[in-house]
Amino acid sequence: MMSLGSFAIAILPTYAQIGVLAQLGLLAARLVQGLSLGGEYGASATYMSEMAGKTHRGFWSSFQYFSLIGGQVAALAVLVVLQHALAKPDLEAWGWRIPFAIGGVLAIVVFWIRTGLDETRAYLTETAAKGERGRTVTLIRQHPREFAIVLVLTAAGSLAFYAYTTYMQKFLVNTAGFSKDTGTAIMAGVLLLYMPIQPLVGWLSDIVGRRTTIAAGLGLGALATYPVMTAISHSTSAAAAFGLVMILVVCHSGYSAVNAVVKAELFPAHVRALGVSLPYAIANALFGGTAEYVAEWLKKARIESGFYVYVSLVMLAGAIAAARMRDTNATSLIADD
Repeated sequence: MMSLGSFAIAILPTYAQIGVLAQLGLLAARLVQGLSLGGEYGASATYMSEMAGKTHRGFWSSFQYFSLIGGQVAALAVLVVLQHALAKPDLEAWGWRIPFAIGGVLAIVVFWIRTGLDETRAYLTETAAKGERGRTVTLIRQHPREFAIVLVLTAAGSLAFYAYTTYMQKFLVNTAGFSKDTGTAIMAGVLLLYMPIQPLVGWLSDIVGRRTTIAAGLGLGALATYPVMTAISHSTSAAAAFGLVMILVVCHSGYSAVNAVVKAELFPAHVRALGVSLPYAIANALFGGTAEYVAEWLKKARIESGFYVYVSLVMLAGAIAAARMRDTNATSLIADD
């Protein structure tokens, strides 16, 4: 569905050709992509956590975010190539469709990979054998605390992720005053280093505990966001801006590296994927998906620093929720190998 949404955008007629139907078509394609992301996140987080094994579960499950960041790096690489290969009029006329076409073609790769996957032992022993199925009513009735924890953690983590990565590229250009090429280069460097940090923090969580890791990451991010983003807004050096953004993503790695396994370990097998997916989808839509709109609205209202405060407060709420939850290293509900 995600790939089909990309392909639909690639071939969608323009507003000049079909009028308002082009806008509705774009909205429909984006909704399909968003819904597919929300559904697949819980399944992938659950699958990786169950396949990882108890001893190194934090390390192996961290590759979910590693690959997510890798996708952003690949997208930036395509953007850089197109910016240098095409004249600006061509890029604006038809070149912008190329990345979406690539996303559509990747559906073939996805189907090929999926045909080779086997169900996890945890699923087969805990769910299939018992004949249980996860239902929303069961999830909320039996696991309201865990549902709320995932909701708050996702709100904090998703908002910060979009602020530090997706919105940051615009922030570097529109607020700090860097050129688009410089902003792209800064974020490409940041993302390339952000990737290998994930397994390192995941490995650390297997030693010190995932509750400690995620609470520390969100707490430090809450403290750092305002002063660091303020410093970036006044920065004139690309190297300095790069270092400042790195501070933010290192803090965020305390969440991103372990969020998949933490959420999966909170639920029993028959509601695990649903327990991760549903609160994630809600919080990601309300906080992550609206991050840029909130930032731009506050900027237009000439209180741009209000966005820094907003991100900090939501991350603080996430840090408190993480500190108060049980240590999933010791109380994981994923069946041991």
